[in-house]
Amino acid sequence: MQLKRAGSQPSIKGPDEWFTGTVRIDPLNAPPPPSRVSCASVTFEPGARTAWHTHPLGQTLLVTAGCGWTQCEGEPRVEIRAGDVIWCPPGHKHWHGATTTTAMTHIAIQEARDGKNVEWLEKVSDEQYLSGVVQSGVTE
Repeated sequence: MQLKRAGSQPSIKGPDEWFTGTVRIDPLNAPPPPSRVSCASVTFEPGARTAWHTHPLGQTLLVTAGCGWTQCEGEPRVEIRAGDVIWCPPGHKHWHGATTTTAMTHIAIQEARDGKNVEWLEKVSDEQYLSGVVQSGVTE
């Protein structure tokens, strides 16, 4: 068994190539093979968001604080709040981040295929980030 004490792993600034705005990544766990699952706590300051991206084996997001938005390509933007759980299926192009006025933190859990757990794409423009009908509530 391995115990990682809170505060024992340094926070990482979200790289500008993958994020817009101020983003902090706190690694939680990335066990050695044969495990393929990794997870991190990601905090987005107001206005911050990921670039468009996909995951080869999908991703689960557990929103732990604040209020944010997520969107799959071709679908309306959806509001997400603390306590919400989001499943992003394999290969679905999407983004997620904070709203314009509220920070948001989520735990991101994903599996790697052939050592890769994400494919980063183009950045979400301000127009894309701010446009679209906001859907609140649960979507199936």
